[in-house]
Amino acid sequence: INVLGEWGGELIELPYTRGIDAVYKKAYNEIGSAPETRRGSLRRLLFSKDFLRFLDIHNALTGLIVEKANTFEDFKKKEFDGMWASSLTDATSKGKPDIEAVDLTARIQTLNEVMEVTTKPIIFDADTGGKLEHFIFTVRTLERIGVSAVIIEDKTGLKKNSLLGNEVPQTQETIEEFSKKIKAGKQAHITEDFMIIARIESLILEAGMEDALLRAEKYIEAGADGILIHSRKKEPDEIFEFCEKYNLFKNKKSLFVVPSSYSYVKEKQLIDKGVNVVIYANHLLRAAYPAMMKTAQSILKNQRSFDIEKDLLSIKEILDLIPGTR
Repeated sequence: INVLGEWGGELIELPYTRGIDAVYKKAYNEIGSAPETRRGSLRRLLFSKDFLRFLDIHNALTGLIVEKANTFEDFKKKEFDGMWASSLTDATSKGKPDIEAVDLTARIQTLNEVMEVTTKPIIFDADTGGKLEHFIFTVRTLERIGVSAVIIEDKTGLKKNSLLGNEVPQTQETIEEFSKKIKAGKQAHITEDFMIIARIESLILEAGMEDALLRAEKYIEAGADGILIHSRKKEPDEIFEFCEKYNLFKNKKSLFVVPSSYSYVKEKQLIDKGVNVVIYANHLLRAAYPAMMKTAQSILKNQRSFDIEKDLLSIKEILDLIPGTR
């Protein structure tokens, strides 16, 4: 303002137009989003916001939930910033184990269905990323269809869910080999929009804090656009310790967490520790199964559907749920 005064200029504040955000989003949703627009949306959000929240999807309906869910607190609207294409929930929804049994073609089909009816950025859970030679093509495919980022974990061999920890045989990839995979992925994509996030399993496999921090440093050197640190402990102490030490890095990247086991921790606590993105990784599926089982059992028990109707969407709501049904 002082410089403007020196130049003989004047600052003009335009009044806020109420409802303009809703109007813009409605129009945006109606025309959809092209791959090149959607792909860069995560980078734009990370640049413009201090903290993002993502929620799991496993079909187009869950994508619509992430797209539309919102609440108001202190006159401020809260919503999810994007979608987590979880390998666990995708596999489970198809009745298959979480061992990379669902191939990329089937998972891309799910993504295509989600993308047809939503606009928010998608982060793809690629488990270990598979063989380096195959990961290159995974990156190219995801980038081409408009996915914003892929997350790969530094384990090798047959994929086992991280929350099982050392209860089942799991082997962590060497720093050198995993760094090669990151570099190969970075060389494979052709735009600056697409991101590769390195997920560190050191705390999961009890390899120690120093190993986790060393891996974070090396993975960033290899070109990783972000770091996801994971833990299966119910207390967040080791996650908080990692965050505090990670924030001392001179060349740190966006920091991601998945608070499935330490779920009582509030987002404000994560923000205070320097976390940039929180991923609620499997909650929509976990909510859906008990509700559907309860409905099925009620019909069997009562030999009619009347007793469970109070817990269900009405037929009218179903018809109004998806645009174009009527």
